[in-house]
Amino acid sequence: MGKKMKAVVIKAYGNNDVVEYTDVDRPQPQAGEVLVKIHAAGINPVDWKIRNGLGQRLGMSLPIHLGGEIAGTIEDLGDGVSEFNVADAIYGIIPSGGFAEYAVAKAGDLAPKPANLDFRQAAAIPLGALTAWQAMFDLANLSSGQRLLITNSSGGVGSLAIQIAKAMGAHVTAMGSTPNEDYVRSLGADDFIDYKKQRFEDLAHDMDVVFDTVGGDTFDQAFLTLKKGGFLVTAVAFPQDEASRYGVGVARVYCKPNARQLVSIRELAEAGKLKPNVATVLPLASIKQALDLSESGHTRGKIVLHVND
Repeated sequence: MGKKMKAVVIKAYGNNDVVEYTDVDRPQPQAGEVLVKIHAAGINPVDWKIRNGLGQRLGMSLPIHLGGEIAGTIEDLGDGVSEFNVADAIYGIIPSGGFAEYAVAKAGDLAPKPANLDFRQAAAIPLGALTAWQAMFDLANLSSGQRLLITNSSGGVGSLAIQIAKAMGAHVTAMGSTPNEDYVRSLGADDFIDYKKQRFEDLAHDMDVVFDTVGGDTFDQAFLTLKKGGFLVTAVAFPQDEASRYGVGVARVYCKPNARQLVSIRELAEAGKLKPNVATVLPLASIKQALDLSESGHTRGKIVLHVND
C-alpha cells in the first residue's frame, strides 16, 4: 500500500457539490520531477472555472486534482534532478494537484522561494506575477518610461502588475473604484481613474500599453486610450480584428510556467519592490469556502490555503 494524503478532487463538473476533500495516493516523482510538500496554495478564478467546466475545454480529463499555484519544500527528487535538494523551499505554478498535502512538479518549472516571504505570501505570487510579466514584457514589450494602463489594478494580477511595472520604470495609470485608490497608490500607481465615476477612455490617452484583466466593454473601450502603434494585452478577452481596426497590437496572455522569470520575480520581492496582499488564509479542508469567496469577487487581496503547517 502506498502512502495516502489529503487532496481536493472533482469527478464531475458543477458547483461546489462536486468538490471532494478526500484521501488519495501520494504521487511519486518521475524523471525530471520533484515531490513537493505543500505549505500553502493560492486560490485563483481558474480553479472554480475548471470546476464549472473549463477543465473540459482545456483538455483535462476527470477526475481532476485541483490547484495550480504552490509554495512548499522539496520532499523527494526524481531521477536526473540536479537543480534542487531535499528540503529546499520553492514556489511556482503546476498544471494540477496543488490543493493537496503533496504534489509532483517538473523541476524546471519551479524556483527558490523569496527568502523574505513566508510560504503563504510566496503562494500568492506565481500565477499573478507570471501572468503580468508575460503580458507586459513578453507580449507588449513594455519598457522603462512608457505609459501603462491597468484596467483592474486592485485584483490579484493587477496589484502585482503595478509593482512589477513600476520596478521596471514604467508610468502606471491604475483603474479601480475609489475605496481601492489609497491601496493602489501605495503600490506605486502614478495616476488613478475611478471607472465608476467617469468614462476611463475620456481620461486616459496616449498609452503605450494597456493590460486588461476585466474584459467585456472595458476591453472594447480600452483601445481608445492607446496611441497609434500601442499594444493591448488581455488576460480575459478573446481579440478579434481590433489590431487592424485601431492600428495597434493586441494579444491574449496564457500564463506558462517559467523558472527564469520566477527568479527575476523573487529578486524583486527580496529587494522590497514586490509584495503580495494576502487577504484570507483558510485551511485546505475549507476549500469550498475558499472557492465560494473567490467566485463572489468580494475580496481585494489573495485567498491562500495553508497546508502542512
